[in-house]
Amino acid sequence: MIEFHLDGNSGLSPYQQIVQQVRHALRLGLLNKGDQLPKVKDVVASLAINPNTVLKAYRELEHDGLVAARPGVGTFVTATLNGSSFAVIAPLRQDLRRWLAKARKAGLDEESIEALLMSTFRDAAREDIA
Repeated sequence: MIEFHLDGNSGLSPYQQIVQQVRHALRLGLLNKGDQLPKVKDVVASLAINPNTVLKAYRELEHDGLVAARPGVGTFVTATLNGSSFAVIAPLRQDLRRWLAKARKAGLDEESIEALLMSTFRDAAREDIA
């Protein structure tokens, strides 16, 4: 089961962070059809946020056709976003972990690593378009 976390520096509202984390988990195959999302009361207790925030996130995911609420039971995944299998993603994740370790060893902090990743990602996307 997915465990949510909030980052006050992300620039995203708490409900958007929850939506994003579910989407990422679906894309990476960490959540699959039939899996249950954490109950609203459990998310509220672990993150100390308003229940309406969690409900708003779950409603957006439901509107997008990714989850379905079953009254009295919970919210369940109804669709996935993963285009690649875990067998494809796992080695890439390992390579990325090794790269992150090198970046940290070189003295880059989290913000610098993120900036480098995002600028490289954008540059590569532009090159693919050209």
